[in-house]
Amino acid sequence: MKLDARRTALLVAANTALAPFAIDAYLPAMPALAQSVGASVHHTELSISFFLLGFALGQLTGGPLSDRFGRRPVLLSGLVIFLIASLLITQVNTLAELLGLRFVQALGGGACVVNSAAIVRDCFSGREAAKVMSTMAMIMMLAPLAAPAVGSGLLYLADWWLIFVFLAVYAAFLLWLMGTRLPETRPADAPMASARQVLRNYASVLRHREAMGYVLSVATTFAGMFAFITASPFLYITHYGISPAIYPVVFGANVVVMAASNRLNIRLLRRRSPQQNMRLGMAVQLAVAVGLIGLVATGLDSPYTVVPLIMVFMGMVGLITPNAMSSMLEHFSHMSATATALLGSIQFTFGSLAGVIVSAFEIDSAWPMVLTMLVVSLAGNIALRRLAGHALGSAAAGRSGRVEASAAAASREG
Repeated sequence: MKLDARRTALLVAANTALAPFAIDAYLPAMPALAQSVGASVHHTELSISFFLLGFALGQLTGGPLSDRFGRRPVLLSGLVIFLIASLLITQVNTLAELLGLRFVQALGGGACVVNSAAIVRDCFSGREAAKVMSTMAMIMMLAPLAAPAVGSGLLYLADWWLIFVFLAVYAAFLLWLMGTRLPETRPADAPMASARQVLRNYASVLRHREAMGYVLSVATTFAGMFAFITASPFLYITHYGISPAIYPVVFGANVVVMAASNRLNIRLLRRRSPQQNMRLGMAVQLAVAVGLIGLVATGLDSPYTVVPLIMVFMGMVGLITPNAMSSMLEHFSHMSATATALLGSIQFTFGSLAGVIVSAFEIDSAWPMVLTMLVVSLAGNIALRRLAGHALGSAAAGRSGRVEASAAAASREG
């Protein structure tokens, strides 16, 4: 089996789409699922946080295992775990069963998805790799846009359990696709890092002051995003009265704005450094969080006022994430897979914690969400300036030429 650029992009995009489908497809069914397991919507929303935590651990362990044993064994094993857990979720009767199985499901999903970038790196380099990533990114934009609509349609046809049957069927399709179309891409003579070396590599990233400024910027942005995603089923459907049929439209608008901001980022990189774009995105997110606080405090919050601000907040991900990733990886080109796995693990952990905080307060209000978004936005801005402050000044202009191309390619990925 040989891989050309187009086939590789299709394979890794199909594999990576597993995560947004697993996270977003069942959001419209959250009230129905809560009723089925005998819990409140707020407590049922914890299943998102448990998934994110499992996904973080799956990436952190799946990356080194993939480097040691190969892409196919880890990817296919992860798909089997995901498939079995998805089928078992259809039979849950309690919240504890749901949370446990979502965690197991995510362990398999994380081990699958962490292989996507590694497969591209194995097969291509330079401009060809960027082209594959760009093609993959265009396909990937459809997944979070389509997932809530798919979930809403399946909920209309039957009940919440059909969504997890769909996830199991999709995992079975990936098992067939990857098993028959994906060769082992890891070079046979590639060096294998010991467990101790992997830990040393992770530690070297954690000790790098500037890199951790970028990591925490992405992680806090991710936390703000998942504070909204966790709260959105209750806030939009129950609190504001948006129907499950309209929910995917309102939710999908955020993805459209994120895609537009990715294109804006590429244009701005012609005359601005990646660090400047990142700083702009973080500042806008903080301003939006303050605006949301003002709306809720004055009682002016409604779908007509909250939804547009949420769209702007989510859209800034396109200015923050690709620039932070490219700036961080500039310092770890010799171990980009390890650095990427650690970044993914930290951002999903932050997203999980934000979801737990939002779900902990059973309040018929937007306060838990907007306060969490404000705190993480403020923390992200402070971390970026304190840890990577020197890179945001005159030094950033000197480095922008070297980072510009990789940031533009990363923006197309997002």
